[in-house]
Amino acid sequence: MKHEPIYYGSYLELDKLLDAQNPMSKKNGKEAHDETLFIIIHQAYELWFKQIIHEIDSIYDIFSNKTIAPEQISLVNHRLARVNEIQRVLNAQMKIIETMTPMDFMDFRDYLIPASGFQSIQFRTIELKLGLREKQRTTMAKKFFNSRLSEEDKEYLKSLENSPTLLELVDKWLSRMPFTETDNFDFWKSYKDAVEKMLTADKDLIKKNTTLNEMQQMIELKNLEATKESFDILFDKEKYNSLLENDDLKLSQKAKLSAIFISLYRHEPVFQLPYRLINHLIEIDELFTQWRYNHAIMVHRMLGTKIGTGGSSGHDYLKKAADNNKIFSDFFDMATFLIPNAYLPKLPENLKVNLGFMHE
Repeated sequence: MKHEPIYYGSYLELDKLLDAQNPMSKKNGKEAHDETLFIIIHQAYELWFKQIIHEIDSIYDIFSNKTIAPEQISLVNHRLARVNEIQRVLNAQMKIIETMTPMDFMDFRDYLIPASGFQSIQFRTIELKLGLREKQRTTMAKKFFNSRLSEEDKEYLKSLENSPTLLELVDKWLSRMPFTETDNFDFWKSYKDAVEKMLTADKDLIKKNTTLNEMQQMIELKNLEATKESFDILFDKEKYNSLLENDDLKLSQKAKLSAIFISLYRHEPVFQLPYRLINHLIEIDELFTQWRYNHAIMVHRMLGTKIGTGGSSGHDYLKKAADNNKIFSDFFDMATFLIPNAYLPKLPENLKVNLGFMHE
């Protein structure tokens, strides 16, 4: 052996790990049976949060570089996929804690005040590193976000607020994407012409649809006009930046256009890794939204309309957080700007060579 032999329990520091479950009810005279489950579930969450941070930090370092090699994007995709799988485990764990009844929880709940999930610094770290800023939270979240934290934790989270987020780094990477404009080809002009044809065809279809009554037709045409306005904003730099400044959008215009181009031509070899990366980020948001919503349902089941242990409105706060705390919503909204293959502009052959496998 090249190294000192090591024992399983010593390597995992099981003496320390398995001695970290100390029910407050036991300290106060009568142990509540389900408090051990409650502690282990939350400790398991924190261990998985630690691993998610470990993965995000490595991805953050890659995107902090001025140039990123293709093999690094492959590595990023691998680690984002791992984060997604961890999130699925987090969602599945909710079923275990739901084996505890509201009466079981009431046996020890009062001993937990004022501790709450607000004080999970690791979860807040994940949110901040990915791109959720305090100014984007609901008024209720801002009220409780720092009020229950130690001064040391407040300072740590404040330092993260002042650091670039993964979303911002991905934005810069997308903004550097070439291909949409060459000497003899302006993709966005062709795309705008294609959108105009598509919207005109849709308008004709609505007007000729005999299954719609007058009111239904009016609603359909109004929805179509809203879609047209969305496309207009996409290409109007001033309007787009105005929405960006008001936090209605998160991605810069250049990054958004690049992401749309990648999605439209995702079948091209050079875009397959970036397309997967965008979808991994969407999945992170989707799975955390599911987790927050499942958490809200579980709290409603356990507490009804009672106030949470940390002083929040319990179920109501968690449900609003599930609805509002998305980070990569601009990638979700991108589907608005995808057009059918029948309208998709054909790329010049010299450009397609650059998007393909050069050895062919």
